[in-house]
Amino acid sequence: MKTMRNLTNIKGDVYGGITAGVIALPLALALGVASGLGATAGLWGAIIVCIFSTVFGGTPTQISGPTGPMTVVIASIVLTNANNPHVIFMTILLAGIFQVIFGILNIGKFIKYVPYPVISGFMSGIGVIITLLQLNPLIGVNFDGAPIQNLLNFLSSLKDINYESFFLGLITLLIVFLTPKKITSKIPSPLIALIAGTLVGIFLHFDVETIGAIPATFPKFEFPLIHYNELNTVLPLALTLALLGSIDSLLTSLVADSLTKTKHNSDKELIGQGLGNMISSLFGGLAGAGATMRTVVNIKSGGNSRLSGVIHSIFLIAVVLVFSPFAAKIPMAVLAGILVKVGFDIIDYKFLKLLKLAPKGDLAVMALVFLITVLDDLILAVGVGIVLSSVIFAIKISNEMNVKIKGLQSDEIAADDDSIEEDKQNKILIMHIKGIFFFGSASHVLSKVENLLDTKHIIIDCQSLKYMDISAVFALEDMIVRLQDNGAQISFIFNNKKLAAKVLKLGLDKLITRSDIFFEIESAIVRAKTSL
Repeated sequence: MKTMRNLTNIKGDVYGGITAGVIALPLALALGVASGLGATAGLWGAIIVCIFSTVFGGTPTQISGPTGPMTVVIASIVLTNANNPHVIFMTILLAGIFQVIFGILNIGKFIKYVPYPVISGFMSGIGVIITLLQLNPLIGVNFDGAPIQNLLNFLSSLKDINYESFFLGLITLLIVFLTPKKITSKIPSPLIALIAGTLVGIFLHFDVETIGAIPATFPKFEFPLIHYNELNTVLPLALTLALLGSIDSLLTSLVADSLTKTKHNSDKELIGQGLGNMISSLFGGLAGAGATMRTVVNIKSGGNSRLSGVIHSIFLIAVVLVFSPFAAKIPMAVLAGILVKVGFDIIDYKFLKLLKLAPKGDLAVMALVFLITVLDDLILAVGVGIVLSSVIFAIKISNEMNVKIKGLQSDEIAADDDSIEEDKQNKILIMHIKGIFFFGSASHVLSKVENLLDTKHIIIDCQSLKYMDISAVFALEDMIVRLQDNGAQISFIFNNKKLAAKVLKLGLDKLITRSDIFFEIESAIVRAKTSL
């Protein structure tokens, strides 16, 4: 029985790996061309990244390879360093090293905290960029420039259209967008379009631009040496590539977990992805990450172990060695049509459907990240998105901060409440602080000091605090100094000794002593009455 089960697993892995490889083939070719490094780089990137991330990664069923977001980042590097391939591949190498470091330092668990609106805006922006960059190749016009420049050039170049290229591109678009699911469930539409478009171009002797020769040999090892001054350019791009690849891979790992009812190892996955990108860069391959569609197809086709990823890479190696003469004749317009479909698939329709219902803050973050991604800079887009999300979150949390001032005989005291005079006659007021006391809410607490002036004894109740940062401690320090200058005596109530000790060590021990700290309100009140 055990032998039969193992044989069944092997069959499933072989079929899953080959099926995923069939889907990866046209995408690897197209993304390689879109990156500016060429189809060969795309193929070997798919082969190398997958086999190393499969063997050393933390998600056994994951299929990795070039993805749209990673390719757009690479394309932006190629655009400014077309004559210096060492800078390009050093960026990929360092990105892989960063990913390995992320795994070793257990950073994988923090990547999931990137706000969804940031990811949504970035991914949708990437989808639009990929689509805009393919408009000119779709009509047989060569143009290298920013996405918006591609759009403007497309409109002005319609008079120079190559109708044979446009015909092949149109066929490709019809196939990838309109092929029934019954067929695509067995044969992926990009592969159908790739074969059909190429055969039409060959048999009708179309004069169109093609991929060109793909060496039917293994790539050569070359270490990408760069000048020290070029590190200023390479490092931020490498970090962006590493973060993007890590997020992409770990999100795909979660999808794999839900399908296989298993749990991946995030840190090990990052190490495997990093090793794959490092080795890929040394052999002229494109950077890659976990590919959701290929992973899902692998699992649903029977792949349930690391063998499926290895089979995927072996299949692509066979394609390079055997079918490279045919691949050389693939029209660029066909690849452009396939990439337009890739661009459309990357756009986050899930979020777009909820635009009317989404919180305004999330919508603002998504829109801003989207616009900066398309119009300006990928790195800036992610950075601005994370900062803006953090600010919005801080404002929201600070608004939930609750500070109440009460007397021993009255309810909550407002700034203009006459009862405050009555309680001041009792000489004792209690400030209850509830919620998260941090840099965003510190000013809210300090604004209440005016209500406490001229009071002889103030009890600051911190029992309901969920969190306190260093800004909160400094705010308390400022408040104590001001109140003590007015002759007030201060007592604190905490819910545990560790927090009390921490607050004292952070600087309050210069202003109060352990005898000023209590762990129940009754004791603090007794002390206040006694002192008066």
